[in-house]
Amino acid sequence: MLRVLMIQNDPTAPPGLVGDWLRVEGVTVDVISAYAGESIPDAVPTDVDGIVALGGEMGALSDHEASWLAAERDLLRDAVARDVPVLGLCLGGQLLAAATGGRVGRAAVGEAGVVDMTTADELIDDDVFGSLAGHVVRAAQWHLDAVNELPPGATLLLSNDACPIQAFRVGGFAWGVQFHPEVDAGIVEGWVADDGPLVAAGVSAADAVEQIRSAYAELVATWAPVVARWVDVVRQQAESHGR
Repeated sequence: MLRVLMIQNDPTAPPGLVGDWLRVEGVTVDVISAYAGESIPDAVPTDVDGIVALGGEMGALSDHEASWLAAERDLLRDAVARDVPVLGLCLGGQLLAAATGGRVGRAAVGEAGVVDMTTADELIDDDVFGSLAGHVVRAAQWHLDAVNELPPGATLLLSNDACPIQAFRVGGFAWGVQFHPEVDAGIVEGWVADDGPLVAAGVSAADAVEQIRSAYAELVATWAPVVARWVDVVRQQAESHGR
């Protein structure tokens, strides 16, 4: 059975739907509660087939606030170097970018609620996101920080005017996204006390939550298959390494 290590950086940002979808695909999900003091390996353990890095309210370089982030970046860097599949969600995507030479900072415009994105031409050949090519796709968003410069050699996959780097691939097997495919309205309701993204996006808390609630079926239909394709990559890589 495939084993995926999932790093939870914030008690309010759980595995959510992505954790559920991984288990449906037959994946064993081991969650490291980094926010609670559980240690993160700085290299991929030999019995781990993939890494998922979750979101959080801290910045990707806020080591003074979250001391484990340096180890998490080391883990992601090691995974990319060893072709272990990675999926980074929001903060997790920013950590992936920072770990591999990209630049992370404040976004020009924060985003909250359900946001449209367009696909880059390069996406058509991507093993995980390729089926979205040629479509405007939507996802749940909640962020003030963003990846402002891609890592060297990375491929842009999704974009919009507010945040030009919405999804990217670095190396052959690591993907980072700015959005939150894992959330439902219940998770986001727990975030509304931190109204920075709401203010930046010009939406109310009620509107942001209702957008995500109303779009739930569409969001699941879009992102559950993407996660399933990521699992296919994890499986193929595990088999290529004799696991």
